[in-house]
Amino acid sequence: MEPISHFFYSDRLKLQFWDYGHDGKPALVLVHGGLDHARSWDWVARTLCQDYHVYALDLRGHGNSAWAPGAMYNIAEHVLDLSALLDIINEFPIRLIGHSLGGLIVLHYSGVYPDRVQKVVSIEGIGFPAGHRVHGPASLRLRTWIENVRDIEKRTMRSYPSLDAAMARMKEANPHLSDEVARHLTLHGTNWSSDGSLVWKFDNYMRAISPFGHHINDAAEIYGQITSPTLLFWGLESFAPVPQNDSRINAIRNHRLIKVPKAGHWVHHDQLELFLKETTAFLRE
Repeated sequence: MEPISHFFYSDRLKLQFWDYGHDGKPALVLVHGGLDHARSWDWVARTLCQDYHVYALDLRGHGNSAWAPGAMYNIAEHVLDLSALLDIINEFPIRLIGHSLGGLIVLHYSGVYPDRVQKVVSIEGIGFPAGHRVHGPASLRLRTWIENVRDIEKRTMRSYPSLDAAMARMKEANPHLSDEVARHLTLHGTNWSSDGSLVWKFDNYMRAISPFGHHINDAAEIYGQITSPTLLFWGLESFAPVPQNDSRINAIRNHRLIKVPKAGHWVHHDQLELFLKETTAFLRE
């Protein structure tokens, strides 16, 4: 069965979430990564909804959710949106799973509202590595963001002449994807233009990373407030380096990090069975 689409309001934006069912079972919420969409969780949700009432959020600027005025798209706003959705679901303590940007969001929420979270899973979602420019001097971060936004203003969204062409770009970003998964992700991640071409649904301004909200010490302090058991995944073939002695991970009191071979950044796509096995066991503990 297809999940049911619902909309809600947060910070004056109309945002979408998907309800996979089932009523009467414990609630679990899935949060996707940057430039992605909620329906990328379909394979995960179909298994987890056997034991949980599963919901998946389209972040602001993604999927069928509204694009935010301006171009900040910072972590605080995303956590605000998740907070609004969880208040609508109104079942605490709740279970949260996030990937990449979504991983940051669920970890931040778990640190800000530790009493409201029972279990949290983050797939490559602790924040940018220490050497990333987003951790540089504040003046440089702000200048880079301004210049990135000004550059995006001059661009037009890239379009693709056919579904196959858009799928090829999807598989270029993640070579592990099967044709079936790539087609599904592309169908739910694009809109048709009047000329018959396809464009991605996400707001291109998401690419201009906010100059604020990624401070390592701030993240470590927030993660240090997490009281729920925490499961972390990392793909050994990811473009993001496996965090070694990272202060943000070390700050999480009760955590376990699983390093996944033959998986890139999208562990839940690349090694679905392993991800589901480890995650379902963790949630039942």
